[in-house]
Amino acid sequence: MLELWLEKTGEAPVVPDAAPQAQFGPTYWGTLLEPIVAAHYTRQTGNRVRRVNAVLAHPEHPWMLANLDREVVGAGDVQVLECKTAGLNGARLWRDGVPEYVQLQVLHQLAVTGKDAADVAVLICGQELRVHRIPRDDTMISQLIQLEHEFWRMVKEKTPPPADGSASAEQALQRLYPRDYGESLVLADDPYMEQVFQELIAARAQLEVDERRASELKQAIEQRMADATRAVFGAGSVTWKRTKDSTRFDAERFAQDHPELFRLYSVPKSGSRRFVINEKP
Repeated sequence: MLELWLEKTGEAPVVPDAAPQAQFGPTYWGTLLEPIVAAHYTRQTGNRVRRVNAVLAHPEHPWMLANLDREVVGAGDVQVLECKTAGLNGARLWRDGVPEYVQLQVLHQLAVTGKDAADVAVLICGQELRVHRIPRDDTMISQLIQLEHEFWRMVKEKTPPPADGSASAEQALQRLYPRDYGESLVLADDPYMEQVFQELIAARAQLEVDERRASELKQAIEQRMADATRAVFGAGSVTWKRTKDSTRFDAERFAQDHPELFRLYSVPKSGSRRFVINEKP
């Protein structure tokens, strides 16, 4: 939510991803394949669809906006189509049905449009189209409107929402506070922040215990597997495979042997703030 707040308020600049593959990420492929997903949805269900070339607004809450992928026409039981694509990594999120974040997105669309139901068509790994029905839930929509109203209040008042521990929030904090200037804050007299720090120390200690235990259990399975590739259990299975050999560019040696070329092809990389915990002995 914090990253979305930054985008809505413009409080921190958007840092473009310089990686060459970034422009061909999930968003790119989702947009490119959307017409194909919509066409196959019609073929599979018989429901005709059409584009909605407008940004829709809630009649009572104008700050609630929605972009529909497609409108379903001529079907009495469904009116909205949301098109999704899921690759190898994203497919696991759809194992038990529609992920919660997509359900909330669709309920938001139903709230804005006043429609009764939406279909979510997801293309799994480019091979399988699954269609899920999301009916209108007025109780959930009422709660969603309240939460969105509170978020929009924070946007208007430029009040940042609390960080929620997500990777998105971590990125937002790096954008919001990209530099430090050597100041030290004494928070020992702040009861709330002192408690937060104590809980952080305890959580880190417990994480170290859990990670050590997880490593012991993993190694016990590896030791039992020996040179086997796969082990099957009642609750699932594991694989232990050797990756393909690869080569690595030795940048340090290249810089020593060809310093001029190394400087010519070097590009600056922005630093980031690193969070380090120092416990008292």
